[in-house]
Amino acid sequence: MTDIRVLHDEAQFRAHTTVFRRAMHMGPPSDDDWKVVLPSYEPERALAAFDGDEMIGTTQSYGSSLMVPGGAVVPHAAISRVGVRADYTRRGVLTALMREQLSKLPDPVATLRASEGRIYGRFGYGLAGRWRTVEIDAKRAVIPGAMTGRVRMLGQDEADKLLPELHESIGLTRPGHIGRWQGWWVRARDRKSSAENTVTVVHSGPDGDDGFITYKVSTDKDWKHKMSIEDFVCANEDAWRDLWIYVSRVDLVDQIEVDVALDDPVSWLFEDPRVVHTKDIFDEIWLRLVDVPRMLAARTYGPAEPVVIEVRDTLLPANDGRYRVSPDGVERVEDQPDITIPVDLLGAVYFGDTTFSQLVATKRIEGTRLSDADALFAVPRKPFCGTFF
Repeated sequence: MTDIRVLHDEAQFRAHTTVFRRAMHMGPPSDDDWKVVLPSYEPERALAAFDGDEMIGTTQSYGSSLMVPGGAVVPHAAISRVGVRADYTRRGVLTALMREQLSKLPDPVATLRASEGRIYGRFGYGLAGRWRTVEIDAKRAVIPGAMTGRVRMLGQDEADKLLPELHESIGLTRPGHIGRWQGWWVRARDRKSSAENTVTVVHSGPDGDDGFITYKVSTDKDWKHKMSIEDFVCANEDAWRDLWIYVSRVDLVDQIEVDVALDDPVSWLFEDPRVVHTKDIFDEIWLRLVDVPRMLAARTYGPAEPVVIEVRDTLLPANDGRYRVSPDGVERVEDQPDITIPVDLLGAVYFGDTTFSQLVATKRIEGTRLSDADALFAVPRKPFCGTFF
């Protein structure tokens, strides 16, 4: 019988990491690696499945924050290190881990990055946000005009100190953005130290530092140079544009690659929009509404007539019920529903990346008054996180 336990000490944490890495087809952490991994463990947030004394499955959460449509910021659990040993898969181990984790989370919402798209829907996670990977022909990339602020390049020690403070001061500016915890920055510093050519550039406007990027340049077998932008954080449009001007004018770069929101207007920066090419669109945010009433109340809604939505949640039945959603807010009711939806697909529409009409058209849900429902959940900006964990 599978036994789920909360882990408390370093030996358990290291075993947890080893089981997870083996599930991802990697070996156990070296002693040097472990020094960096250990600070990423938080009290009461690492769970493991056991068969007797043998650890067979893992999951973990990090305490964070999340911006929702309308600008509110709510407590958030970033879910990671989910894995089951290969000799114990398809025996209900992952279901037991997910059920225990969700029932004990102190946060009203959780997100994760899915290794496989078919796994997490049955645990109530819905695909709520995607990113667009774009490639830019740097040799033809021309942005007219001059910078309005200035940029400066930082050494690694200075960057390690400044970036967490700057990210915190900029705050969350788009639905889907999350706060970064101390362990995230420890891992980020480690990733930079393992790549000697990682560069950090900070932008300053009239009120001080207001944006930054990190990137590295690699060379292929044909001696073509590709700049990969790994982090791009801005408080305002001027910082965003100035950093793009900097990026487009770095010498000895043939191609620039970066992940952006689906509605990012980067193409319109350039005299020739064709220098920007969409290489791929991929899922980013898998959203789990842990406390449905609280999360429905946290976001704002567009102008439309009220709609009654019936939610079904097999793992957290306290979420089951009917909710009247209107521009004035949300209340629990006993009225006949206009739409019936499982909690994973409610997560999919929550940020506005997917609509009720699309889900009905594809036979994923049933419902009426779809125009009002779509208008209520419509958003002016597509969700994007930009923080990998």
